[in-house]
Amino acid sequence: MTPLLYVIYLIAITAEAMSGAIMGMRRGMDLFGICLLGTVTALGGGTARDLLLGHYPVGWIAHPEYLTFTIGAAIVTAFIARQLHHLRGLFLVVDGLGLVAFTVIGCDVGMSMDAHPTIVVLAGVITGIFGGLLRDILCTQVPMVLQRELYATVALFTGVLYISLLWLGLDNLQASVIALCAGFTLRMLAIVFSWRLPNFNTEGIRGLD
Repeated sequence: MTPLLYVIYLIAITAEAMSGAIMGMRRGMDLFGICLLGTVTALGGGTARDLLLGHYPVGWIAHPEYLTFTIGAAIVTAFIARQLHHLRGLFLVVDGLGLVAFTVIGCDVGMSMDAHPTIVVLAGVITGIFGGLLRDILCTQVPMVLQRELYATVALFTGVLYISLLWLGLDNLQASVIALCAGFTLRMLAIVFSWRLPNFNTEGIRGLD
């Protein structure tokens, strides 16, 4: 992991832990539940990736300081949550940056395991989206990533672009910066212009009542 990605990663897991903690508070969880949900949100994607790829030790076990960041962020959030609604825009920006950073980091882990390029990209996507998916499942709601939001699509785009740039001969730093900028821009444009994937419902379909 390059120094740039490492810094972004720490910022991202802190922000994701805070977002998970806020959702836990909205669901009436106690402090333990808030910390657990924050940690799952921040580190769940990397954990799922490592388990699927057989990449051991799992990231937060190899680097226990990640737990310190996420649990600390969740606890702080529990005490200052009423002031955080002013920072919703900042959360969206950091979340978008975290999504693309997680994706690139996940692709790097996949490549370190000599996985097929398809699996490398999937490792990146899982790293980017799985923490939020687990958060939503624990809060008994349909995961955002399974709805119309351009979220998993951004992770997929970022992963494919990153692998393609490396295949074209760019070094890791160049490919990382380009993929981060392109993926982040796509995510921000999707938020600003409310870009959505088409959705489907059962209206007019017979035999599903």
